[in-house]
Formats: sequence, structure tokens, C-alpha cells
Amino acid sequence: MLRAPMQERIGIVGSGAIATGIARVATEHGDVVLWARSEESANRARDKVEADVYTDLEALSDRTLVIEAVVEDHASKTALYARLPLAQDTLLASTTSSLSVTDLARASGRPEHFGALHFFNPVHRMELVELAFPPEATEETRARLHAFCEHLDKTPIEVPDVPGFVVNRLLFPYLFSAVAMVENGMTPEAVDECMKLGAGHPMGPLALLDFVGLDVAVAIGESIGADVPARVRELADAGRLGKKSGAGFYDYQD
Repeated sequence: MLRAPMQERIGIVGSGAIATGIARVATEHGDVVLWARSEESANRARDKVEADVYTDLEALSDRTLVIEAVVEDHASKTALYARLPLAQDTLLASTTSSLSVTDLARASGRPEHFGALHFFNPVHRMELVELAFPPEATEETRARLHAFCEHLDKTPIEVPDVPGFVVNRLLFPYLFSAVAMVENGMTPEAVDECMKLGAGHPMGPLALLDFVGLDVAVAIGESIGADVPARVRELADAGRLGKKSGAGFYDYQD
């Protein structure tokens, strides 16, 4: 049975892994444009997705749902919101998982049309999307964001507006416990193999931290009040951010 075309016209703000991942999936279902901050970023995004990519925010003016996926910083996000050329009933969603959705929504000036869509990386493979809303969000807003996720063949689950939502709030203390074992003498390879073979995890905790990005891990750990291990901070400060930089707990150079 053929599915009806997606009703929302999607705008994506950002050009990183999550932004381009959402664009990659969404373009299979409907009309998508992506905004990048610079021409260099736009060219990188064009290599990854088939969506139209622009550097002018006016390209978002006819969108019915705009998804913000920029750096995980309240001031950066809200400064961008003030520049978005959105119609009155356009939905605005953030991919945040560590900042207060209510604070972002109120800073946007459109809390009734605001929600968080926390996709997981890689977007095309991960089924879950955590949804969180400010108290002001209307039932229509909630319904439209649920429908959008389902149209992408994702499973949306509403979660509380708390730092880390559900997955990161439970996941990162576990990941940091694995780092503590490395700090006490185990190798990353040994820890990862134990969790893959003994717990059935598709990826070990140290490899997962590298995949997420150690700078991102520090930010998430701080946001949820977890004790970030010294080893994670040391690697991040040294520029060993994980897979994206070519080195973290593991080396990824060719």
C-alpha cells in the first residue's frame, strides 16, 4: 500500500551529522531544504544529501516544519531562532537532548509551536526519536511532530523535559563507568569485547563514545550532572574527539 506524500515542507538548519542524517531520510518522503552557515559547509552537505542546500535563511520562509540541528549551546540556538523567517503556524523543533526544551521554546517566542526531536546517529538506521515539549505546546503541535516521525518510519516516544531525556540520562553513566575501568588498567578493546559478547551490545562503550564524539560526551555528561572521567576530558582537550577527528580511545587513521 502506497503511503500518501508527507504533508510538511521540511527545513533543516545545520550541516552536521544529525542535520544531514535527517535530510537524507526526509528527502525520501517529501520536500526538504537544508540551510548551512557557510558555502564550505553547504558543499560538504551537498556531498551527503540530495536535498536543496542554501546559505540564505530566506530559503526556509515557506517551510511548515523547521528542525534546528546546530551546536548544543542555548545562546547559539536562540540567537538563530531570532533570525528565522517563520510563518506564524510553522513548527520549530530542536534536536537538543541536553538543554531545557521549555527554555528554548520560550526564547523562540513561539512555545505553542515548539518541540524537541531527538534523533539518534546514524539517523537512517536508528528507529527511536525522543519527543519532548514545553507546557505551552498545543495538541496540534504534538500530533504533527508525532506524524512527521512516523512518516519517516521512526518510533516517536514522548519523554520528560529533563537533561538527557531517557536514553542519554541512562546511557552516559554506563559509558563513563566503562572509562573508569580503562583508567584502572583494562584496555578499551577488552571492555568493548566484554559488553559485545556478554551483553549482546552491537558496539562497545568506548567505541560508542568515540562514535558520539568525546567533546559531545563531556557536554552531555555535564548537562545531566554525571561525573565525567578525567580521561574523557584529557582526550577531548587534546583534540582526540573520536571518529570524527580520526582518533579518540581508538585510532581511525587510514
